[in-house]
Amino acid sequence: MSLYPLSARQPGDLLRTSSTLRGLFQQARQLERLQLLLDSQLEPAAREHCRIASLRDGVMRLIVSNGHWATRLRYQQRRLIRQLQAFNEFATLTKIHCKVQPVKPPRTVPPRVMRPSKVAAESLQTTAEGIEDPTLRSALERLARHHRQNAGTAEE
Repeated sequence: MSLYPLSARQPGDLLRTSSTLRGLFQQARQLERLQLLLDSQLEPAAREHCRIASLRDGVMRLIVSNGHWATRLRYQQRRLIRQLQAFNEFATLTKIHCKVQPVKPPRTVPPRVMRPSKVAAESLQTTAEGIEDPTLRSALERLARHHRQNAGTAEE
């Protein structure tokens, strides 16, 4: 039995034929519209810390980056609800729930640290002895000296 890969389809075709995908796309567009309306009513400093997660049964769930902004939004909840109810999309809004979800910093790989060793120093010195170019030879000898000097401190 052999499997043949499905042929690629245009994004528009997928949206027309897949009701699940179409529903997700519409939900994402609705959340984007709600976010724009919310941003218009939030203070500028709070906009980057607050995202709409959902709006169901009159309850808007917000994801905020830290407890500070969650507390500030809770104090402003009544005013914010009143202002948002002026928009048709938020006509049924009665409550705002805030969930703190800190932004994770991107993981960085620690730089690889190479420790100088006596073996490396000897190898550099041996290589330098076989080089005829005086500039390259002196550079390799300096590097070998550096390795010899630091190899003693690295082993301690």
